[in-house]
Amino acid sequence: MSETITHTVVATEVEAKDMVKKTAVAHRRNRFFSEKEIGMFKVKSANKTLTDAAAMKEPIKLYDELWYEDELCCLFADSNVGKSIYAVQIANEVAKTQKVLYFDFELSEQQFLKRYKDDKTKLRYKFPNNLYRVYMNRLKVHCKADELADKIMEGIEKCVRDTNAKAIIIDNLTWIISNAKSVQIASELMKRLTALKHKENLSILILAHTTKRNMSKPITQNDLGGSKMIFNFLDAAFSIGVSAKDPNVRFIKQVKVRSSDFKYNESNVMLCEIEKKDSFLQFVTVGYDEESEHLKKRKDDDKQQIIADIKLMQAEGKSIRQIATELGMSHATVARWAKK
Repeated sequence: MSETITHTVVATEVEAKDMVKKTAVAHRRNRFFSEKEIGMFKVKSANKTLTDAAAMKEPIKLYDELWYEDELCCLFADSNVGKSIYAVQIANEVAKTQKVLYFDFELSEQQFLKRYKDDKTKLRYKFPNNLYRVYMNRLKVHCKADELADKIMEGIEKCVRDTNAKAIIIDNLTWIISNAKSVQIASELMKRLTALKHKENLSILILAHTTKRNMSKPITQNDLGGSKMIFNFLDAAFSIGVSAKDPNVRFIKQVKVRSSDFKYNESNVMLCEIEKKDSFLQFVTVGYDEESEHLKKRKDDDKQQIIADIKLMQAEGKSIRQIATELGMSHATVARWAKK
């Protein structure tokens, strides 16, 4: 009888110790910590995140609300709309306060000169000393076509390190991608640009072409060539469109922002004209307007074609919301036209 009691007491003590041990483990697992590193990850409490973020400096504008410091931003538009003209204008402004590298895969030196020289007086525009134009030395390009994108990226990284630049503009990404002839290579290029941005605290603006777009539709992220692959990497993006009212007027619209609210959306696009002032070819702001006022008006034949497209997409199983996004139309309009 006493042996049984002793055994029971011992068993109870063992269970108690085991319970204490389990409680201690559970406590360690559940105890509060504000921040720690676990392998490749940093784990931080939501409250610590808010405290740290509040102590950080506010995002600094590089150019209007279009491009902020430490952002990977994209300017996209159709050919011959003025992307490079506007990009150099942005570079000129940013270079007044920090070093800027402008990677130019488009213009020759003579073409660049023509834009920034007065034809009558022969006077040349005086850029800030912090602005550097970078172009390819084709005599030193010794690689296969499918290796070119990687070589270009290596060159960009080396230029940033050697010059200690804090902002770069790449004109343009489409040229690199089209020569790479691979969506996978383009994706890797965007990943490397993102990594470079974080590693060097770099602000990056890339230029890209639009896909062929219907001029009666609002500009959306779907108009960016390779949009789904490229767009996800971007902190911000804006586009230049040509007014249907006046081919000499351009409108600028934001399609993605992270550091601020939308300033130039479909209700308030910035209207500009391209002029040469004091030897400097530039976009001059002439006003603001709704984007719809500068889109091509749909004719009855266009409307019937769009209705046919809507019904076809419905037959493919797409929702009204998906169709509206693809066509750049409002959800209500697509729903109404789908009933016709």
